[in-house]
Amino acid sequence: MEFQLHRTYFKKGTNGALFIHNQFLGFTIELPGKENKRNISCIPEGKYELKARFSEKFKHHLHLVNVKGRNLILIHPANDALKELEGCISPVTQLTGIGKGLSSRLLMQKIVASCYQAFERKEKVFLTIKS
Repeated sequence: MEFQLHRTYFKKGTNGALFIHNQFLGFTIELPGKENKRNISCIPEGKYELKARFSEKFKHHLHLVNVKGRNLILIHPANDALKELEGCISPVTQLTGIGKGLSSRLLMQKIVASCYQAFERKEKVFLTIKS
């Protein structure tokens, strides 16, 4: 299974549109593109494998593996990239501005459900990011 993320870069954040099987799922918010610098930049475009992850803070969420020069890049709920993200990606159901959105947890639940079903079928799940 593969998700596609189509990004648009702005000075104060990165907005994206998320698709699966060429069907629109929702939007994403991220930090601005600042040359892949830790904690202040979105990650580089490319294809990444997603793995299941659980923490008390985010509950069930996803981990992007093998991100060059970075570790622990996650897909988790957030509604304001500059206040809540350190390089991760957050799905949102509606964009309210650059790097800002609404109802992140709702879309996150849908994404996690799709991924976990694929994991149960022993499928690999990927995210391809491009502009």
